[in-house]
Amino acid sequence: MAKKELFIKRVYEIVNELKIPLIDERVYDKVTFGGNPLASVIFRFEEDESVIRGFLGLAEYFHTVVIKRKDEFFIPHESILFRLLSA
Repeated sequence: MAKKELFIKRVYEIVNELKIPLIDERVYDKVTFGGNPLASVIFRFEEDESVIRGFLGLAEYFHTVVIKRKDEFFIPHESILFRLLSA
């Protein structure tokens, strides 16, 4: 399996473990994020699973969903957009 496929698979496994709602291509037709966020925070996965867990911990903390678009994951919260991507 390619590195990105393993990354995506691991994110799905942890999302299921933590019971966080995830919205992906199977559910939506098109996703866009409106306006300019006040802040954009990028998490970059480079073999350390704690990056994924930290990112998903934000979804738990803010009681929100995780959105998957292509090979990236997003957590929108008010005027902040959190992104998780593989290096």
